[in-house]
Amino acid sequence: MPLVDKFWGMFSHDIGIDLGTANTLVYVRGKGIVINEPSTVAINQKNKQVLAIGEEARKMVGRTPAHIVAVRPLVDGVISDFEVTEQMLKYFIDKVHREKFSIFPRPRVVIGIPYGVTEVEKRAVEEAALNAGARQVFLIEEPLAAAIGARLPVQEAAGNMIVDIGGGTTEVAVISLGGIVASRSLRIAGDELNQDIIDFAREQFNLMLGERTAEELKIKLGSARELSEKATCPMRGRDLVSGLPKEIIVNDEQIRTAMNKSIQQIVEAVRQTIEETPPELVADVMEKGIVMAGGGALLRGLDRLIAQATQTKVHVADDPLTSVVRGAGLVLEDLETLKQVLVPTQPNM
Repeated sequence: MPLVDKFWGMFSHDIGIDLGTANTLVYVRGKGIVINEPSTVAINQKNKQVLAIGEEARKMVGRTPAHIVAVRPLVDGVISDFEVTEQMLKYFIDKVHREKFSIFPRPRVVIGIPYGVTEVEKRAVEEAALNAGARQVFLIEEPLAAAIGARLPVQEAAGNMIVDIGGGTTEVAVISLGGIVASRSLRIAGDELNQDIIDFAREQFNLMLGERTAEELKIKLGSARELSEKATCPMRGRDLVSGLPKEIIVNDEQIRTAMNKSIQQIVEAVRQTIEETPPELVADVMEKGIVMAGGGALLRGLDRLIAQATQTKVHVADDPLTSVVRGAGLVLEDLETLKQVLVPTQPNM
């Protein structure tokens, strides 16, 4: 077996994948992060043909004729459309191997999965990666991957706390000795905040917003606490009464109010996780602080809000968007030492 493994290793790059609801990031062993594209696939429904994947497909969202749909095959961090996920993974694996002149790449792959997913959901990720061309698939829970990517000493007998807010899920975990001691997994994260803004626009102004517009408003105006300087931005969409285009100027306070309920649920999940953590590990967390990762960590003032609610220091990881994939990559670089942090999987068929 090692000989066969060596043979395939000559023609394949080992890769780490953060298979996110919103974005997929790919780390290549020895090279670093080489792909960061939206988890979106454009499909022609007439003949079920895939037209575009990643950035190209995202540009089509909300701008296609009726028979072309741009879908996101992952919902809340879990595969909802198996075949499309498989094609998306195959596309990313092939893209990585283009310059290596490999006709049939068979890489080893480490993939991040949300904590607490079912056996069936785990198997779906494994099967999709194997069918997309991987020769071996290793799974790692996203909070662990994010903690490794943020360079936390996860294998030591000490408490490390990570809050990973992605597109589909928020994962809160206290980690010690390479395992998760206490955790919460919420299906409330970046996408839910976008939806809050869409609902707010509809209820307050009878305005129909698109997903991309809502996300842009969240990035420009979104905050968890009052900003030192007020900010405003035009909100453009379709008037639900007249059916015509309409523009309204909104400020940061309105957007904050729209997102408040979801933000409070994230803060509450952090508090509940601390309440379930053994006292020795709570002492470690108080000393080191809580680390935030994922795109949601970039929401202005959220770190201070969590610090206030938990009476604990909060740090945002360096480049929080890439924490999970960097963690998967670090596991790849040192598979032997870090094998114990991987999710036990059934033998590959």
